[in-house]
Amino acid sequence: MIMPHLIKSAMWCFGKVNGKLAEVYFEEKRGKNEIYAHCFVDEKDYKTKREKMWIKEDTKKFKFSFKNSKYTDLQEFREN
Repeated sequence: MIMPHLIKSAMWCFGKVNGKLAEVYFEEKRGKNEIYAHCFVDEKDYKTKREKMWIKEDTKKFKFSFKNSKYTDLQEFREN
């Protein structure tokens, strides 16, 4: 389950996409979280303790691959 950070009704979290730090944007569809966008960011751009905590916690949990316009959750493969 992705724990969202809510800003103006957009749900997002930090995560690793293709090994790089990114903000991952998603929405809930049919009871599942579906990623619809991401943007790569620099960790140095985030200064507050809360943001640094989110980066540390979220990047441990959320690792995705983005290829051919599709996202793959890499954590699912590690659990199996």
